[in-house]
This record gives sequence, structure tokens and C-alpha cells, in this order.
Amino acid sequence: MANHKSAKTRINRNNKRAVINGARRSRVRTFVKKVDALINAKEKDKALEALKVAESELMVSVRKGVFHLNKVARTVSRLSKKIKAL
Repeated sequence: MANHKSAKTRINRNNKRAVINGARRSRVRTFVKKVDALINAKEKDKALEALKVAESELMVSVRKGVFHLNKVARTVSRLSKKIKAL
């Protein structure tokens, strides 16, 4: 257990950030799942539109430090590759 006031403050702050980052991570995953669902339904036009929205959300998550840029780039690349294959 932390003995210094600054360490206790840091623990509290880290817990708050974990909740916020978890919500952001969940939100982004939802957008990606929507794109995947449209790809599986073979709706190319709607999937493209959903990908644009998802890509924007993914980039916001990179700026906020939730995901690494390379992971997001890889995810977007794989989704666009699946859409092009339709």
C-alpha cells in the first residue's frame, strides 16, 4: 500500500483513467464490430461508410493514448482489404 500522499493520489488517478480508457476501448471495438457485421452481410457501400466512421474513432483513440498507432493502422488496413474483396 502507498505511504506517500502523492502515491495515493497517483493510484486514485490511475484507477479513474483505467475506467475512462476502458470505455473508450469498448466504444472503438463497437465501431469495428459494426464494420465487420456489414462485411459479413456483404453490404459494401454501407461497410465503406461505417469504415470511415470507425477509422475516425480509431484515430481519436490513438491521440488519447488508448491504442498504439501501428495497431490501429493494421486494423484499418485489414478492414479495408476485406471490403475491397467484396
